[in-house]
This record gives sequence, C-alpha cells and structure tokens, in this order.
Amino acid sequence: MQVIHQKFDVRFNYSVHFTEDLFDPGNRLLAEVIQQGEGTGSRRAVFVLDEGLCRAWPRLPEAIHAYCKSHSDMVALAHPLLLVPGGESVKNDRCHVEAVQRMINDAGICRHSYVVAVGGGAVLDMAGFAAAAAHRGVRLIRVPTTVLAQDDSAVGVKNSVNAFGKKNFLGAFAPPHAVINDSSFLTTLSDRDWRSGISEAVKVALIKDADFFDSIKSDAAALASRDMAAMKPLIYRCAQLHLNHIADGGDAFELGSSRPLDFGHWAAHKLEQLTDFSLRHGEAVAIGIALDSTYSYLTGRLPELDWRRIIDLLTSLGFSLYSPAMDGCLNDPQGSHALLSGLDEFQEHLGGQLTIMLLERIGKGIEVHEIAPEIMIESIAHLRNIHCAHAEAASIAGGRTYAA
Repeated sequence: MQVIHQKFDVRFNYSVHFTEDLFDPGNRLLAEVIQQGEGTGSRRAVFVLDEGLCRAWPRLPEAIHAYCKSHSDMVALAHPLLLVPGGESVKNDRCHVEAVQRMINDAGICRHSYVVAVGGGAVLDMAGFAAAAAHRGVRLIRVPTTVLAQDDSAVGVKNSVNAFGKKNFLGAFAPPHAVINDSSFLTTLSDRDWRSGISEAVKVALIKDADFFDSIKSDAAALASRDMAAMKPLIYRCAQLHLNHIADGGDAFELGSSRPLDFGHWAAHKLEQLTDFSLRHGEAVAIGIALDSTYSYLTGRLPELDWRRIIDLLTSLGFSLYSPAMDGCLNDPQGSHALLSGLDEFQEHLGGQLTIMLLERIGKGIEVHEIAPEIMIESIAHLRNIHCAHAEAASIAGGRTYAA
C-alpha cells in the first residue's frame, strides 16, 4: 500500500473594531476596512440588513446609500440593499440563504468583494453561512447590532442555520474579514435584548476570568438599568476573552469533543427549541448557566458560596432561572424528557465523547463526560423553587418581574 501524508497550516487574521455612528460619512472605518487587502480602487459590496433593525433605525438604508456615495472611491454598492427578517426565524427558512446567494450571484460578488451583514446574531449567522458557501467563501464583514452579537456570536468563526428541528445543524466555520461593533445601535434595543447578551459575558467570566465576574457583579445594577458606560467595557472584555480562546484554545474549528465556550448551552439550545424560540438565546443561556452551576454545586464540585453568587448575579441582572418547558422533567422524572435529550443532541453535533463544561469555582471550569439524570432533575427542581420564591416576592412587593 502507498500513502501520502499531508499537513498544512492556514493562518487567519481579522480585527474586531469598536466605534460609534459607523455610517456617518465622517467615519471612514468601514471604507478603510473594505480597502484592506490586495488591489486598489473601489471595492464591490452588497448589504444584508435586519428588518427589525430598520424598524428601529428607519433612516439606516438611506444612511448606507449616502455613506457609499460619499466614499465611492473606496466602496461600490453593487446591488440594492437586501432586507431579511430578524430573530431566529431567519435561520429557520432556507429561502433567506438563497436570497443572499442570489444577490451575490446577481451582483457579481467574488472572493475579493464583500458581503456586509448588519443586524442581530441570527441575521449574521444566516448571511455568514450564505457567504461561506458562495464561491466557497466570499469576504464577510459583520456589523452586529445587539449586545449578544457584539460580545459573543459575531466575533467568532461560526456561521449557521437551523434544520431538521435542530439548532445550527447546517453551517460552516468561516472567519469574517472583519467585525465592526457600533455601540450606537444598542440604544434602541428592547430591555430583553439589552439584557440577553449579558449572559454570554457571565458565561465566559465563569469559566475563564473571576475578576471579570466580579466586575459584572459590581456593575449589575448599572447594567440592568441600561448604563452604556457599564456595557461598553463588558462587551469589550467578553469579546476579547472569546477571541483569545479561538486563537489560543487549540481547537478553533471544534475538531475535538470539547466546547468550553458552550458552557450552559446544551440546555439553552434545547430550551429554545422547546419554547419555539420564544426564549431569546441569551435568556436560555442564563437558564443553562444556572442549571449547570446548580448541578456543579449538587455534585460537590462548586462551593455553595460560589453557587449562590452566580444565582444572585443572574437574578439581579433580571434573568429568570426557570422555564415552564422544564416542567416535564419534574412531572415525569422516570421518563425520557425532551430537555435531557439536549445532552444527546449536544454530543451529536460534534460527535466523539460527551463533554460538558461544569464549574470547580468561579473562573475555573472542568470538563466531565457523564451527567447523572437524577441529579440534573434535582437541579431543575432547585431552580423552580428559586423562580417561585422570586415570583412570590415580586408579587408581594408589587415590584419587578423577571423575564419570561
């Protein structure tokens, strides 16, 4: 037998920029990012816009046209702007991927041209998948407009859509050409969407940076009251930790069985499906964090004081720690409940050995390869008790209620 063994490395290089008023003609950042790379002269670009964003920013399409006209020596708008639905629905219907790819084809976009996706994480996921498949990959610039996208999903290398009832079943690892975070877009977010992205910062702090967790806890009241001065450093540090992991974690494209940045996500992804995506991703992640933190505590890994600090932070930020979709585990503890099937789907997504990130302490994760269903069900019961206690206290006080 004859064998030829080959091995090669590919270096990826992209930047995450932080700015305000990106489409103000006086802000040259986008034009300069588009000019990076080989060649000179005006570069062809097409834009995919989140319809929800355009409702909040009705002058956005006009601003993009004016920006491209003002910088026509650097950016050539190659096609009318494409508006697509925001939220998870854009990942559930493949017609949107086809619409982006049809635009790429009609505009003559090549590997040296650009798709600029502007919107929430779901729109960026879908547009990124479409761009990654066209010509085996055209350049993508992400302009995330939610906290969740700016601090987590948009700064990574994943692109995906949902299929066969499973989250992110179809996708590709394709690093963006660049990411541009514009904090001005955050001002019109709903309270739920403002809060939702904070859970990813809590997640990465819990597994990587205890000092970051402490700073989030110190700023919890300001974050809950939509203080931009508190949000900006949270987004920056969260994005930085995610990028550091991608660069230095040794498995940027998840070829193994380990997914440390998906702490709390096996339950989150399943809860999104079980609630027909009425739960925001970040809300589901907050529940998943609480669940796996509670399991870590009940199995003797996580000290009680650390567990209580985690629960207190999540609730002080305004997150609910329980969903009615979890009731089945408690009503039929001997049965095979849909939520726990999320463990099988989580393993299936990567293959290999089941690997779940738990906590030894705040700032230090530990990977395990088995989950005891009875203790996980006990963890769910703990969260329901906490949820009921908070709901009762809020009712008595006539005060704050927590996100659904």
